[in-house]
Amino acid sequence: MMPVWVASVGYRHCETGRGVLKWLLGNVVRRYFTSYGSRQTGAAAKVAPVFTRALAFGDKVAIVDDSGSHSYRTLYDSSKSLAERIAQTLAYSSRDIEGQRVSFLCANDASYTVAQWAAWMCGGTAVPLYRKHPPSELEYIITDSQSSVLVAGQPFANTLEPLAQKLGLPCLQLPPTSDLDSLTSATYTQPEMTISDWAERPAMIIYTSGTTGRPKGVLHSHSNLQAMIQALVSEWAWTRDDVILHTLPLHHVHGIVNKLLCPLWVGATCIMLPEFSPRQVWEHLLSSKAPMVNVFMAVPTIYSKLIQYHDQHFTQPRVQDFVRAMCQERIRLMVSGSAALPTPTLERWREITGHVLLERYGMTEIGMALSNPLRGTRVPGAVGIPLPGVEVRIVMTNATHTTIAEGNNRETQVRPGLEGKEGELMVRGPCVFQKYWNKPQETADAFTEDGWFKTGDTAVYRDGVYWIMGRTSVDIIKSGGYKISALEVERHLLAHPDITDVAVIGARDATWGQKVTAVVQLKKGRSLTLPELKAWAREYMAPYTIPTGLIVVEEMPRNQMGKVNKKDLLRQFFPN
Repeated sequence: MMPVWVASVGYRHCETGRGVLKWLLGNVVRRYFTSYGSRQTGAAAKVAPVFTRALAFGDKVAIVDDSGSHSYRTLYDSSKSLAERIAQTLAYSSRDIEGQRVSFLCANDASYTVAQWAAWMCGGTAVPLYRKHPPSELEYIITDSQSSVLVAGQPFANTLEPLAQKLGLPCLQLPPTSDLDSLTSATYTQPEMTISDWAERPAMIIYTSGTTGRPKGVLHSHSNLQAMIQALVSEWAWTRDDVILHTLPLHHVHGIVNKLLCPLWVGATCIMLPEFSPRQVWEHLLSSKAPMVNVFMAVPTIYSKLIQYHDQHFTQPRVQDFVRAMCQERIRLMVSGSAALPTPTLERWREITGHVLLERYGMTEIGMALSNPLRGTRVPGAVGIPLPGVEVRIVMTNATHTTIAEGNNRETQVRPGLEGKEGELMVRGPCVFQKYWNKPQETADAFTEDGWFKTGDTAVYRDGVYWIMGRTSVDIIKSGGYKISALEVERHLLAHPDITDVAVIGARDATWGQKVTAVVQLKKGRSLTLPELKAWAREYMAPYTIPTGLIVVEEMPRNQMGKVNKKDLLRQFFPN
């Protein structure tokens, strides 16, 4: 009889015509190395979600937000009650909703964790939504993930309720975050349910930024998430005494895994801000009030804005000395990721705080794959070496697909004669996602026949560390820590009544990494300003995808094949 996993993953390769033998061998290899990597990190021994560890930390403070402090016990009890409500709403008497998707929209506070844990406690798959996405984008994710129920944090009931009615889905509203424990006051009659087969159960569908079209749902199992967490806990030395300041959105791996699940796994404390504020971040970094922050992670844009605030407000030498002394004395780790860190930002941050930012590399499909060392030399611009359990490979992008370098946490082998050559980075290990939700063709195309995930990033191995040189595709723009699809932005802008043609490019920017810039051709006799375009776009696009630059041309330059050369556009309009 065909193994269940073969039946579940193999069909997609049959559909693409690659042949039974190829997909079988490829998936055998992939599963073997996934299992091997799990054993290496200890994940295979026992896989269970983070909430299963909560009661061991009891009344210790797990999350501090605008509403106050929330203990591990309170979060657990509130999540358990919400899980029972979800199961009851979906009429699952066993309290195991068997992987049904639960889409939830919550603020950056304890309500997010309660919704996430509740989805897992009742055997569901968590689908986090982003509060800044327009209703059309929320509807797309809810529909594409085939969610069965929606959960709305207190501020977002008015956002989700209309969508729930439109889609014919139940919508559960959470109480105010300050009153989450009121969830436990209700009485439920469902029997206690214990799930033990966590490892291969789907845990979360995280949507990409739509770098090659519409956003894709990245399905991670509980074993994937645990592999990500345990690698970072090990390499970055997380302990229950840590206090992290959380300022990032909670619909991507950086905010979900690195900054929330890692501290909750070890019993640490997470201070959550509703949104990024340079003043508030500096106040927390320098505060003498317990719990005092000793871990901070952010995208390069946030560090740039913190530097700007510092230079504008901390002008006196004695104040600058105080800032540096406090950061050096109290904070043990500062990390930068989600986009390339400009060297001037790294150097200025070192001058201000005494910290050399730890750079690492990851993406939605794989979590974190490479990291500079916690202790030891950090090479500016490099992303270090593979994390435990992760294998990486650099492959030529020409027809030969020759492997340039291949390595793991212990060593990297380089093919003689190809030292310092660039190629596409590929990743294999227990952190690599299961599939793109309901997209067998895209899933098949994302992997090599022998199970390596193709990241689409260009990399080089040099001086004993890995360097990310940029996206293989010019249609990927990294701005403020977000990966943005130029094609997706173009799709939206072409709906503008005055635009007949458009090309979106990423112009280099010291603060944002790249600025989303729209080169547009207008209908005859029409005019358009950047403020007018922004005002229109707010109705249809996520804020971080809206162009911050506008160039109007009489005619869009195209080659004989009718294609726009975006590299030529960049050279033409941004020669420096």
